[in-house]
Amino acid sequence: MSPETTFPQTHLAEARARVAAARRVVVKVGTNVVMRDDGAPALGRLYGLIEAVAGERRKGREMVVVSSGAVGLGAQRLGLAGRPKTLALKQACAAIGQGRLMSIWSEAFEKLGVTAAQVLLTEDDFASRSRYLALKATLEELLSLGVVPVLNENDTVGTAELEAAAGHVFGDNDKLSALVASKVGADLLVILSDVDGLHTANPARSRAAARIPVVAEVTAAIRALAEGAGSRGRGGMATKLEAAAIATASGALAVVASGRRPGALEEVLAGGDVGTLFLPKRTLTGKRRWIAWAALPAGAIHVNDGARAALVAGKASLLPAGVTRLEGEFEKGDVVRILGSDGAEFARGQVNYARADAARLVGHRSGEGRAGVPRGYDALVTRNNVVLLEPAARG
Repeated sequence: MSPETTFPQTHLAEARARVAAARRVVVKVGTNVVMRDDGAPALGRLYGLIEAVAGERRKGREMVVVSSGAVGLGAQRLGLAGRPKTLALKQACAAIGQGRLMSIWSEAFEKLGVTAAQVLLTEDDFASRSRYLALKATLEELLSLGVVPVLNENDTVGTAELEAAAGHVFGDNDKLSALVASKVGADLLVILSDVDGLHTANPARSRAAARIPVVAEVTAAIRALAEGAGSRGRGGMATKLEAAAIATASGALAVVASGRRPGALEEVLAGGDVGTLFLPKRTLTGKRRWIAWAALPAGAIHVNDGARAALVAGKASLLPAGVTRLEGEFEKGDVVRILGSDGAEFARGQVNYARADAARLVGHRSGEGRAGVPRGYDALVTRNNVVLLEPAARG
């Protein structure tokens, strides 16, 4: 699998030129970049990255950092051998390590004449539409002031990333960085890890593994190349591919590269052949991006084959007649999963009715079964509030 077979060389050159021209960049720094193999903080490596980010900020790029490492730094301070196992201990380590992590970023930036701002996030900041919009406003203001926001999940009070449970808005900082890139309309997402991009096989196990320079689309075949999480980090290549799918569907370029190699970030931002470049696929509006990836689904709607076909065609709303059953509790305005007759999720949407009212309408044609239901929409979900999901974006 090579750029020659997946993407024309002339277009590849144009894509790398777009990387070099990116004005708003989100950089995710993984735990295995923040920490050394012996469990101590990799200060020299971090200072090099901070200097690179500061240099790009001074050139006029707007830079946002998503940094992992709080749990690892806390575990190192406590002298723990290996990653903490229990949720309470993970949260305690995060409480100890988050201050240490932020002090490294902020003090180094200050010495380089750049102001940093700490932004700690929980799942509710994305699941709630109002908080989601407030987050965007805050980040936009920080960027307009020339500040470099440094983001992380607030692991001390949040459990989604630490537990990495299915259905959470984000279960790792890879997806968090993609959601942030989508939210701020970034031109480029750079995910720095301990691996130099996506390979044809696991490079730690196969000498024949070759780096894949460019991916035109995150397909099932591409996802099949991913394996599990690293020794310290919560994510693995699978979460990086999911993040790349979200970023590219939002219209951004994405690069997965090694943050352990000196000068890697500078090479990426210069448009060099570094890591794996993921190409933009399509662009969704801000609200539709929130429906697809940021909102935590409150329930589910099962539909028949006719309703699914109408939704996939993209020209129909979800009418009560096409619904076979409801699942979970939801209120008007919540985001729900939409499942076909095979039980697989294929879309998400923002509902026009609460569960109790929707239940009275299920299976009825428009205008029927409305006794006791407030007047409103004919559809349970209007077509402008339905988003068809890429397989990698399913929570």
